[in-house]
Amino acid sequence: MRPFPELPAGFRFGAATAAYQIEGAHDQDGRGPSIWDTFSHTPGRTFGGATGDTACDHYHRYPEDIALLRGLGVDGYRFSISWSRLLPQGTGPVNAKGLDFYDRLIDDLLAAGVAPAVTLYHWDLPETLETPSDSGFAAGGGWRVRETAEAFAQYAALAAERYGDRVERWITLNEPYCSAFVGYAEGRHAPGAEEGRGALAAAHHLLVGHGLAVQALRAAGAREIGITLNLDRIHAASDLPEDQAALRRAEVLHNEVWTEPLLAGRYPAHEDETWGGLAAGAWRLPGDLELIGAPLDFLGVNFYRPVTVAAAPHRETDPEVRTAVDIGVTELDPYGTRHTTMGWPVVPEALTELLCGLDARYPHLPPVWITENGSAETDTLGPDGRVQDTERIDYLTDHLAAVAAAVASGVDVRGYYAWSLLDNFEWARGYDQRFGLVHVDYDTLTRTPKDSYHWYRGLITAHRARTEETTP
Repeated sequence: MRPFPELPAGFRFGAATAAYQIEGAHDQDGRGPSIWDTFSHTPGRTFGGATGDTACDHYHRYPEDIALLRGLGVDGYRFSISWSRLLPQGTGPVNAKGLDFYDRLIDDLLAAGVAPAVTLYHWDLPETLETPSDSGFAAGGGWRVRETAEAFAQYAALAAERYGDRVERWITLNEPYCSAFVGYAEGRHAPGAEEGRGALAAAHHLLVGHGLAVQALRAAGAREIGITLNLDRIHAASDLPEDQAALRRAEVLHNEVWTEPLLAGRYPAHEDETWGGLAAGAWRLPGDLELIGAPLDFLGVNFYRPVTVAAAPHRETDPEVRTAVDIGVTELDPYGTRHTTMGWPVVPEALTELLCGLDARYPHLPPVWITENGSAETDTLGPDGRVQDTERIDYLTDHLAAVAAAVASGVDVRGYYAWSLLDNFEWARGYDQRFGLVHVDYDTLTRTPKDSYHWYRGLITAHRARTEETTP
């Protein structure tokens, strides 16, 4: 077996999941529908027509999953709260049974010696907040309108008041890029829209919601507060001016629309070049940058693969009707390397480059947590009851080594959450992709730890033994 990557004393290890991907119980105990319930129940939206109605049935089986976490030996567990389980209408009456479920989950995690890290929003907006409004957007409300950001802050306050005494770490949003652009511009995720200004308004209001939630969390005495971004290490296909310009536009779309307001208190320098007239919107109000850029206790980074871009003609010639992702860029795949079953190239050094680039660009970068990293593989439960996922072990080994290299270069990375604890509902890909350290039989819901689970436990055990020996 290859040596375990070595990380410094105090470095923390965990595993991660998300509510809609594992909980199931979609219409039980007062939970209201989310946009993902609507989306997945719409024919043709997900692979094989899959839904999260049952998923891994974590809502009923969470004690078994906590036992898996305890057996794994992780320091922490990152999970998300279902907004519509607490507030079925998004605002208004509170669902006591929903509050009680997360009370039980958090208390049992603590009893198992696992620190809870809560993500408030992992893409599952209550459906009632997506319904048409007087926003001026023909498609309706949702994150296109500021009222949703304000509702999000109310939800954050409720969660913090109930759980803040026991939750170690709070994440306001998970991957707002996917919420805004994959959901409101590409249409591949809920709510399935293909828009220009609507998607850009959504991106801004997600950040406003984050800022308002930070205020609410701090007022409630919450401990560490941050946000999770899926940032990309982007390369240009060549040194040609047109490809370098495409790189600038891609950096805005993928990274800078989030990092510049959050970490530098400004909007991206090349946003007009990226979106033309679409970037100018009445959704930006005085004081928004100050709200969005409030200091963070940490930055969560999700990473899976790098991106290479080249210039390409716009698919829609009229800038007024382009989607927000039609920026005159095409993605290439020049990587002569293995790909996961998601089709993503495995290039671990890109994670080191991304982290070091963030540290160099933003002098006041808060401590970083890798809040998701993992690989989808072809996992088969053998006749001996084992899942021999060697390629996942290699992926995790190499990416943790990439984190160690960034730490050695001076980047303050505090911890790592493997994605994912369980095989689960992989959004529009349904149950076609398996990311888990634990195999789930979707017919019986039987959990079987894979070889990667045992490897990760060995890594954590070895890390503790090594760092305890060297800590004065």
